[in-house]
Amino acid sequence: MKATPVLNATILLVDDNRDGLMVRRSLLEEIGYRVEVSANAEEALKLFTGSRFDVVITDYKMPRMNGAELIERIRKVDPQARVILLSGFVNPLGLTEQNTGADTVVEKSAREPVYLLRAVKRLLNRPPLRKPPGRQTGGTSRPASRGNLAH
Repeated sequence: MKATPVLNATILLVDDNRDGLMVRRSLLEEIGYRVEVSANAEEALKLFTGSRFDVVITDYKMPRMNGAELIERIRKVDPQARVILLSGFVNPLGLTEQNTGADTVVEKSAREPVYLLRAVKRLLNRPPLRKPPGRQTGGTSRPASRGNLAH
């Protein structure tokens, strides 16, 4: 059964392993996503700041700047960015959403394609997070409904 991609979704895929990059790119493009690739975090950050991406998927272990550092820099540019972190070292390094800044952490394994596609679909279907209402002058401000806030 083929997953239905979100129309015009563009994914930035970052991995210093060329084979892993090409396999994941093929998988995502087969589903129907548009995919831009980067072989390092520095280049990925330049791509991210110059274009709009619906999801960023990054490897953790890369030279010069690891995936968590890339996520931290991406969040400075766009705190609402949807980011998936991939690693073969999730358990040994104790990588979690809380300590990496990722929305989802996916372990590289034989089941990775299923988990990765599920994570992409979930993030693409997540409503955008709302910023808390700012202080307004000369008017009334209504508090946001708790039901509309994402956790």
